[in-house]
Amino acid sequence: MKAQRSFTVRPNVPAPLADLERLANNLRWSWDRPTRELFAAIDPRIWDEGDHDPNKVLAEVPPERLAELAEDPTFRERVAAAAASLDEYLGQPRWFQRLADADGAASAMEGVVAYFSPEFGISEAVPQYSGGLGVLAGDHLKSASDLGVPLVAIGLFYRHGYFRQSLTVDGWQQERFPDLDPYAMALELCDGVRVSLQLGDETLVAQVWRATVGRTPLYLLDADIPENPQHLQLVTDRLYGGDVEHRLRQEILLGIGGVRALEALEIPVQVFHTNEGHAGFLGLERIRRHMQRDGLSFAEALEAVRAGAVFTTHTPVPAGIDRFPRELMERYFSSWAADCGITIDDLMALGHRPGEPAEEPFNMAVMGMRLAERRNGVSALHGEVSRDMFADLWPGVPRSETPIGSITNGVHGSTWISPEMDALLSTTVGEDWQWAGHDAWDAVLDLDGERYWEAHRAAKVRMVEHVRERLRHHGLAQGRSESELEWVDGALDPDALTICFARRMATYKRAALLLSQPDRLHALLGDDERPVQFVFAGKAHPADDQGKELIRQVVAFSHDPAVRERFVFVEDYDMALARSLVQG
Repeated sequence: MKAQRSFTVRPNVPAPLADLERLANNLRWSWDRPTRELFAAIDPRIWDEGDHDPNKVLAEVPPERLAELAEDPTFRERVAAAAASLDEYLGQPRWFQRLADADGAASAMEGVVAYFSPEFGISEAVPQYSGGLGVLAGDHLKSASDLGVPLVAIGLFYRHGYFRQSLTVDGWQQERFPDLDPYAMALELCDGVRVSLQLGDETLVAQVWRATVGRTPLYLLDADIPENPQHLQLVTDRLYGGDVEHRLRQEILLGIGGVRALEALEIPVQVFHTNEGHAGFLGLERIRRHMQRDGLSFAEALEAVRAGAVFTTHTPVPAGIDRFPRELMERYFSSWAADCGITIDDLMALGHRPGEPAEEPFNMAVMGMRLAERRNGVSALHGEVSRDMFADLWPGVPRSETPIGSITNGVHGSTWISPEMDALLSTTVGEDWQWAGHDAWDAVLDLDGERYWEAHRAAKVRMVEHVRERLRHHGLAQGRSESELEWVDGALDPDALTICFARRMATYKRAALLLSQPDRLHALLGDDERPVQFVFAGKAHPADDQGKELIRQVVAFSHDPAVRERFVFVEDYDMALARSLVQG
């Protein structure tokens, strides 16, 4: 049997519309509404069914449609306006440049912040994320772009991304792993850039893709290349997939390979920021480099690494932290220890709490804390929890003074706000409402409540329609008939208080807690004078049967005809659904 071959269809865009390709390949479109509306106007069906991906629109729209638009002067003007807007956005000084000029701090521009994360949620069209960690990382890149902060990002390119979710009739999660073609996405191969590293007694080679997020570059390492044997090509197969050893290999590539990629790209880095412990091995690579190139001792190299490092922890429970057994650490880091002139016990101590036996697993969060000068949780409360969790790393320091701060998670406003609310704030606070000061925001105090409610209700109506559409689509996919799904037309009420629980379905997030008092819940859902309704969404890790059981319980409750119009579970949670729920 002959091997199957795949190919990528390149769109043939008419010359008058040539700027469409440039617009499609800068991910600024993911938050620039005029550009999104421009691509949606080319073919609304492909736009909606194709994960709102401009590249998919250009690849699948009939040539006749593009030829027609090329003759349309109004559409050509829209393309020219969007291209001019992108050029202005990329070219004009932003907050950081103006600040540097005002302070005379030109030297601050000589280096950049390297932001490492295992996932990045930029858009549903680039499915390299699973949940909040990735969405935060994506919003970081967009905000850095808007502010002109000199930041580059490092991640992995997963050929299957995170899985697509479907449910059986009884609510049990099923996973699908679609093949992603990087050549058909808003990615550019960094020609000639290769990184290699040792994985035990084998050598892994990775190529590097670049995604352009406004002004911010995102580099993704990809092991799926012919230079690697088949089993190593699978190192970047899917996000959070495989066993413990597979996860370790991914984190070695992300951390150590990421540092080497930055060097190969000749990017000068001043600060390394680790988003959770998954990329923590970057600290070990930096230690080795300081020792080999700068002649530092191990203790000196550790201090040098710490001085330029930031660590953000997200996990409030020990069970959520990556821990690797000593056997694997010996297999994959013996050569590193030899290079640095230390023992495996010395290495293990970096990932151990004080007094912990040398045989205990290596804790990535503990290493992250030890190798960073600045450490933060992701909310004020999480900062308190983290200080309690890691206080023993600083013996003799009062628990309240444990050097872990907090920076409360924010969101990138333009990505998540509804068009109606955006327009309202633009006329009330100002066009640059995201960056407005307190004085400008005082204007909302005089805002007519009816205008606010109209804007909010428009988003709620759209959310309800979106949820109904998904409920119907998923019901038909399960084999239900149109008549069985007639109730969907009345699901949810745009005027009812709507509570959304949309997040990863892990046990510690307690998705089924609401079901512990079903009688009270039925009473709430059945109250017509004070109507309340719930929308649930989220995925459980493929290996997490307890998380899948939580989904099954929520789905089973939602099937009750007495409550199903006010209590729903929506399959295949992604950024498109998240945007709809946030706005509504």
